[in-house]
Amino acid sequence: MNRFVAAERALRTAAPHQLLDAVRDVLCGHYAAGSVELFMADYGLTVLQPVSVLPHTLEPIPVHTSPEGRAFGAQEPFVEERGDGDVRAHLPVTVRGDRLGVLSVVLPRAACDADTVAELADIAEVLGHEVLVAERDTDLYLQARRKDRLTLAAEMQWQLLPGRSCSRPEYELGAQLEPAYAIFGDNFDWSADAERLSLYVTNGMGEGIEASLLTNLGINALRNARRAGIPLADQAALADQAVHAQYRGDRYLSVLMLDFELSTGRMLVIDAGSPQMLRLRGRTVERVDFEAQLPLGMFEETDYLVQEFRVEPGDRLLFVSDGVHAVAGPGGEKYGQKALAMAISSTRLLPAAEVPRAVLRELAGHRGRPGPEDDALVVCLDWHGPAGARHDAAR
Repeated sequence: MNRFVAAERALRTAAPHQLLDAVRDVLCGHYAAGSVELFMADYGLTVLQPVSVLPHTLEPIPVHTSPEGRAFGAQEPFVEERGDGDVRAHLPVTVRGDRLGVLSVVLPRAACDADTVAELADIAEVLGHEVLVAERDTDLYLQARRKDRLTLAAEMQWQLLPGRSCSRPEYELGAQLEPAYAIFGDNFDWSADAERLSLYVTNGMGEGIEASLLTNLGINALRNARRAGIPLADQAALADQAVHAQYRGDRYLSVLMLDFELSTGRMLVIDAGSPQMLRLRGRTVERVDFEAQLPLGMFEETDYLVQEFRVEPGDRLLFVSDGVHAVAGPGGEKYGQKALAMAISSTRLLPAAEVPRAVLRELAGHRGRPGPEDDALVVCLDWHGPAGARHDAAR
């Protein structure tokens, strides 16, 4: 049995809470590793939290000013010289574009060639898959993701999310919510199959538990309709009925619903509320307006109309909640389209997974307060086009 297969088998057979112990045993025994540590990205994407038995024995590591953070941000292995004859290899722990954290391995310099680093990167990817599966049976990795205690509403919202990033040949997606530890009602959801990508960006009324309960009902109603295989307009109508039946119009859910045809870039849209879409094409940023329709649950039996839109390879789409485009600065001035367009332009070279956090940092500078008074949600989609078309363009 070669050493990679040994590592893979150890991870697949380990108890859910012992994944780090399993990978540490194999890397120390087969790769001459001196130490092995796993760090998980926190909900705010500001630090990498150590995974260990409580209480933690290691300090959190900043994402933006550390070697571990460099590997996390670039999504490439980074080998750090230690000056004692050893090196530390930092390896992204990522599953289909969803960035979970970093595996850091101390190795003798002589044992750290390019092939070994590539092999360790593959092991880190296997570890990521196993962490996601293990989260069904242990809280260890979810606990490691938080540097502060989540409010109950935030706990409910984070459990509802599909992830914070994903990638396929046709597109890359990234999203971030703030404040990460005390969320109100904003949310996003996505799902893809061989032919289509569905994306929902939502903004629920209210605060705390009431907002979270409303969003949970709305998102699960949309998922239920989507999984029944019905068209986009009927998905909106059924979710609208579910929300109205519960709240009788006293509460409602704003949502921007999008359905992408992956082979063509044809997009079906229902704009039922406040989330906005902006497009970066080349160096030009512009807001894309759709026909405004009623939020879900405002009235009984609302009919929804689908609009068509088309994206082109190279387009970047940003979806923002009103906690972004309508937030006021210290003098009462709104963030507005001009400032948002500048933030989008200044982040155009970043990958989609990095853009939401960067835009939210720009927003924080405008806000001029320690924390937001409302949810701020940014979702970034980079459209590469059909897989075959992208391959042809690359040639």
